Amino acid sequence: MEMEGTGMQALDDTAQRYSFLFPIGYSYYAIATSLTPALYQKLVDRCWRRSGTLLYRPNQKHSCCPHYTLRLDSAQFKPTKDQRQAVNRFNRHILGDSYAREAARLHPRSRAEARRRHNVFDLVERIHEPEAEVLKSPPSPDHVFTVTLEPDTFTEEKYAVFENYQRIVHREPPSKISRNGFRRFLCNSPLRRGSIAGPDGKQRPLGSFHQCYRIDGELVAVGVLDLLPNCVSAVYFLYHESIHWLNPGKLGALREIALAREAGYRWWYPGYYVHNCAKMRYKIEYKPQYVLDPEDLRWYLLDKEALALFDKGHYVCFSSSRKRPEAGGGHGNGQSMEGVVNSSPSASHPPEAAVPATQEGLSIKPAETASEEDADTNTPQPTEHGSGSDSDDEEDDEEEEEEDNAFLLTSSMPGIPSLEQMRHVDMDRLVLRSDFSDNLIVASHLVIWETEDIAQFGSLKSRIAELVAAVGPDLVGEVCIDFRKRGVSG
Repeated sequence: MEMEGTGMQALDDTAQRYSFLFPIGYSYYAIATSLTPALYQKLVDRCWRRSGTLLYRPNQKHSCCPHYTLRLDSAQFKPTKDQRQAVNRFNRHILGDSYAREAARLHPRSRAEARRRHNVFDLVERIHEPEAEVLKSPPSPDHVFTVTLEPDTFTEEKYAVFENYQRIVHREPPSKISRNGFRRFLCNSPLRRGSIAGPDGKQRPLGSFHQCYRIDGELVAVGVLDLLPNCVSAVYFLYHESIHWLNPGKLGALREIALAREAGYRWWYPGYYVHNCAKMRYKIEYKPQYVLDPEDLRWYLLDKEALALFDKGHYVCFSSSRKRPEAGGGHGNGQSMEGVVNSSPSASHPPEAAVPATQEGLSIKPAETASEEDADTNTPQPTEHGSGSDSDDEEDDEEEEEEDNAFLLTSSMPGIPSLEQMRHVDMDRLVLRSDFSDNLIVASHLVIWETEDIAQFGSLKSRIAELVAAVGPDLVGEVCIDFRKRGVSG
């Protein structure tokens, strides 16, 4: 509700419609103080990822290690022989030989069930097989194995696994491992938790969670997950070195794929793929994978033809090659960036009209007021599911961005509207928030709004225009630009 004559909106339920973001700048970075799963789903489908509260959209053209977004269709996924063996090996370790013999005697399978099991490897069934809550007893297994989905809050139990993983598996010096670092990147996400009804009517959770693996009551691994309307997005996977021999990274990835299939999220996002980074090749062992084209924002099958394109060039644009988007693999709204620019909401509609009643929005922060702490977070943390040392080079290979101080609207960053295109985008009804008011402020009511031009690089209006361009002009009705000091949530 807008307060008459003030250009402000009362902070009741209105604020819950938006996600609150603070723009930092190029490649493109933003800080999310409050982020809805619905909007973050759209952002990851436009090359974005998050690390803690930091949102990051890479410039694939001007990066030494171009980052490409991948996703896997859990419904089509068929585990390889090696992946099946990893699951079976872990299950045998948990259950033990004596349990298998006694269970077969006390709870025999029918002939049809035994035949089906021999011929078909059901990923969801096998993943859950060693869990204590599904086992038939007697007999008793060698170990008690449980997996729980918990809020992404800090606990000393989780930190102990993190410290062990970073120090022993990742070989980081103790001086670089801290509770604050763990909290900052892997706990207390800006994503709002909630739920959504799936096609089958069942509620599935949304937000950031820790999937906790315990053996005999001891926490041995944690999968950090963002559960979004249409996907399970892997953020990080960590485990205690004592179970390294059980290949926990691979098991974690398979369990997340099973979660995407079983709960109806469908897609599993393993994080960025960097073709020239050997440590990341494990990601393409899970098939079928699709890669997001940074220019037309459509999905293309990551097959031999696509990998050959990566081998030939530093930067790959699939929309300009002979490859075609895969069926069902298009952009979330089926639009190119040109369509996104042309679909921005009209100034004649208030922000409430731009956001469906069932959809929340986003809150973001700007660059010129970013703190030194913000600058330290500019390199996203890795997503890991490999054999211990496998990781994205988001942390290990810091990018040599030559255009950190360049104007985004005149850059060659793929998938970004040009300065001329942005002149046709209506930002007058964009909602802002600052420390100077308890209400949301409409951009057109700012004193400087009419006097500044988006071409004035460094001006408030140009910084806002950069953020709108990076997020997508069609999402302007879901975003609140958050100019408040760090530490204030939406």
